[in-house]
Amino acid sequence: MAANGYATVWRWHFYAGLFTAPFLLILSITGALYLFNDELNDWIYPQLRFAPSGDTVRPAGDLVASVRTHYPDTTVTRIDMPVEPGRSAEVFVTPEQGEPFRVFVDPGNGAVLGDFIYARTLVGFADRMHGSLLLGEGGDAVVELAASWALVLIATGLYLWWPRGRGVGFRFNRQRRGRARWRELHRLTGVYAAVLIVFLIITGLPWASFWGDRVLTPVSNALGLGYPPQLRHHGGDSGKTLLDTLGEAPWALQQAPLPTVPAAHDHHHHHGPTAALDTSTAAINRVHRALAANGLPLAYRLSIPTEAGDPYSAYTYPARPQGQRTLHFDSDGQVLVNTGFAEYGAIAKAVEYGVALHMGNYFGRANQLVMLLACIAIVALVITGLVMWWRRRPAGGIGAPAAPPVRARTLVLLLAALLALLPLAGLSLLLVLTAEALWRRLTPRPPAPPGVGPR
Repeated sequence: MAANGYATVWRWHFYAGLFTAPFLLILSITGALYLFNDELNDWIYPQLRFAPSGDTVRPAGDLVASVRTHYPDTTVTRIDMPVEPGRSAEVFVTPEQGEPFRVFVDPGNGAVLGDFIYARTLVGFADRMHGSLLLGEGGDAVVELAASWALVLIATGLYLWWPRGRGVGFRFNRQRRGRARWRELHRLTGVYAAVLIVFLIITGLPWASFWGDRVLTPVSNALGLGYPPQLRHHGGDSGKTLLDTLGEAPWALQQAPLPTVPAAHDHHHHHGPTAALDTSTAAINRVHRALAANGLPLAYRLSIPTEAGDPYSAYTYPARPQGQRTLHFDSDGQVLVNTGFAEYGAIAKAVEYGVALHMGNYFGRANQLVMLLACIAIVALVITGLVMWWRRRPAGGIGAPAAPPVRARTLVLLLAALLALLPLAGLSLLLVLTAEALWRRLTPRPPAPPGVGPR
């Protein structure tokens, strides 16, 4: 019985590893790059990222006006003010034709420093590859599926490693040679890095389109543990969210409703006529002054409305989530909504803490290096695992471990657990088991040898 259990776990570990290996390699390399996104952009684009004029910062409306003059027949949708003195402002521009691009402006004098298309930069490539394999929503689902099965891979790997009276299992055996030495490297890397890798996966899953957007986020919001419940009373009729207007948002507020700006003299009626669109330089500067009055002169990300009734939305995203703030304004600079980390629910706070650590932000350089070690460990596990497999596989085959009999009850329990905790992994297992059962039913069995059969 114990032998069957070990063989079953080994088989699961083998197939989970074979499926996830290429995706884990991609995720670890792109994740390592994105850990140092600011450093890489500073190194590759110093002429865009730093402001020659020094520490002076003009109002956001003036900077947007400069971009509009320099790039006529385009729409400015957002401006990210400098995160610190001496940095440039980043303005998001959508042309009438072609891809959206980002313009960098010297905040001291409004001079345009240059532009790039984010998706064509190294960091932009790593960002999109890490999130969706450049395949859109389908790629996002594949990433989530691979991450979910990676948790199964770690759990089965730890089961296979468990010493079972053979010593502590934490030391490297230098006497091993050949494939056995590769197994030692694989085993110890997995043991020492398991907690970090599990942390990376769990803190990344809230951003996944299925487990995050369709399970965790709606459940936490319904329980009042996600975005601040009072924001529901500020929502308008448009059904828009902060994510819709900015293209990104703190996880806690991704599905929070966007307030509708009422017409003048109608500020107490959420379902009345909406305010006309005003994206003039003066209006943006009024919002800029209102942000400064609320303690945010710099480092905010401001969306500029594109439709009547939409507010100006600004949020901060500091290295530590406790400093997150989100404000919505009308074109007169009047505050419609002002919320911050303290108002988040318990799940939202936990996710934001996890995301800050996952991205290497919370503890600065030390945080980046620890997460980098986890990425390196994943690469090492993939390489050593593939080398072991390649060396043991027979010619013309994949060398999968034999399939011992498994109790139906055990399979049902495992399937139920996966469906509950990792829905995509559970659905994929259900699909595999169904396909396997159909294959067995449709494939004719070989005839029994003479003299063998029921009596």
